[in-house]
Amino acid sequence: MKFITIIGTGLAFTLSGCAIHQNVKPVGNLDQKQVCVIENPSIRSGFLDAYVRSLNAKGYQVRKLPLSASLVECNITSTYTAHWRWDLALYMAYAEIKVYNVGKPIGEAKYDATRGMGSMNKFIDADKKISELVDQLFPGGAGLAPAAPPKDR
Repeated sequence: MKFITIIGTGLAFTLSGCAIHQNVKPVGNLDQKQVCVIENPSIRSGFLDAYVRSLNAKGYQVRKLPLSASLVECNITSTYTAHWRWDLALYMAYAEIKVYNVGKPIGEAKYDATRGMGSMNKFIDADKKISELVDQLFPGGAGLAPAAPPKDR
C-alpha cells in the first residue's frame, strides 16, 4: 500500500510540473498609432510576420527597426523572442513580447510551454497564439483606450 501511495505522490508531483503558462500585462491606454518593432533575426521570421499582421489588424502601423536600434528610437517600441522545440512535431515552446513607451516598460506578454512535457496542449498554432497575445497585450487598438465594460441599465 505504501508503494502505491509513493508512486501516486511522485506521479502527482511530476504531472503538476507539466503546465503551460500564459501571462499578459496589457499596455493600457495608447494614443499612438505606430509601434516600432526591433527585429530579432535569431527568431524564425514567421513570428515577426504574425506579430506585424496582428498589430495591423488592431489598427497599428508597424515600423521595423534593426536589432541595433534603441528602445527610445520611437515612442512605442517592442521587442520579442521565441523558442521552438521538437516533440513528435515542432511547436512554439516559448514566446515573449515586451512593449516600451520611450524606453520604459509598459506591457508584456509571455507564453511558456517549456514545462508542458506531457501536455498535448503545447501543439498550438503559433500564428493564432501570437494573435491572441497581441489582442490581450493591446486591448484597445490603435489610438484607442481599451474597451470599457458594458454598463448595466
